[in-house]
Amino acid sequence: MSAFVWLDYSERERRKMLDVVDLFREHDTRDELGIGSVRDAFADMLFPGTSTIMTRARYFLLVPWTYQKLERSRVKSAEIAARARRAELDLVEPIERSDDSDGNIGTVAKNTLKRLPSSVYWQGLSVWGIRSFRGAQVQYHRNLDRYYAQLTRHSGRVTERDIEHDDLISPNWHAGLVSPPEDFPVECSLSLTRREAEYLAERIRLSPACSGSLLAELISWRPVADTAFAWELPHCAELPPKLRELLEHARNFSEIMHGAPLLYNLILAEQAREKDGVAKYRRAFAEWAQSLTKRARALAQWKRQRFWELVRSVNPRITGPTQEFINTWWDLALAGDAARLCDSSSTNLLIRDRERRLKKNLARIDNPRAQELWTGDSGTAQLEFRWTISRRLLGDIFEGLEKRDA
Repeated sequence: MSAFVWLDYSERERRKMLDVVDLFREHDTRDELGIGSVRDAFADMLFPGTSTIMTRARYFLLVPWTYQKLERSRVKSAEIAARARRAELDLVEPIERSDDSDGNIGTVAKNTLKRLPSSVYWQGLSVWGIRSFRGAQVQYHRNLDRYYAQLTRHSGRVTERDIEHDDLISPNWHAGLVSPPEDFPVECSLSLTRREAEYLAERIRLSPACSGSLLAELISWRPVADTAFAWELPHCAELPPKLRELLEHARNFSEIMHGAPLLYNLILAEQAREKDGVAKYRRAFAEWAQSLTKRARALAQWKRQRFWELVRSVNPRITGPTQEFINTWWDLALAGDAARLCDSSSTNLLIRDRERRLKKNLARIDNPRAQELWTGDSGTAQLEFRWTISRRLLGDIFEGLEKRDA
């Protein structure tokens, strides 16, 4: 049986791989041309700790509360994975019968749920400074027996909280983590109380990993406008210069690269002889080209070298072929009439070669058998760098801050 043995040792890469697996269920968000590493670099800079498959902000509390409860019961390392899974699944029904269940993870799959909330939120809990344990979830499970032994060995000293012994035991969770309601986990909703919302807002503001991000900046903007993209926010001009620069680069990348997956789907539609699909993607491609014309001046002044400096500051492992493909597409898109690119043999060859390099024998273009798996719409959503889920998380926090209850 095959296994991804490296997943135990790189939580960041593990999270990204699992997110990709989940995104394959969403046809319009698939990364068919391998630009996800650049997309994620900007998403991490703008909205650290978020993931495209997150649903609601309160899971940032439900997960640590669940584990703290198990820790108080001294659940052993050998049993913690199964006990934690059961505890997380047991939350599905209380959430479902609550007054706010939208975004309930597991409401359909229930006991067959593959991706638990703890797996989805594990990395974000560290980034936001809620999880103190440094390591992957499986490492946390393995370390619990040792953690309990340390607690027992130094129980008298821990209560003293003196300077000499304060560093004897590293806690697994933030010392100021807000306490769960008395009826948790029997009763559970996805709505935040004011106190819980204040805590999450504070974590975003104070976490070093969130410092200087758009997420941290927006936590003071109440409410956040319901826009399709972060760069469409009405008060972007008031952002600090660094954030304005990040958003400008993100916008340029999103808008220019949007044409590539449109052309990819157009090629497939033409090879499948789907007249409706061909008409649809030719129309979409023309609209994309027109949008570039409207921003021609801004795109002409785009500092591409600075763009790559920012990307590599977050992910220095961007491959040469990926950078070459993106740069070549930009050159073609900005060289003249972008609308003609869909009929350009060199542009079509660029898309063909890129997919073949990424997928080898599984490439769909020029492969009738592989085309059978094409649903007619793959990877066509314009990049928004996790803005949609970040807007939802911020909305949850803002709604909680408006409540009277503490």
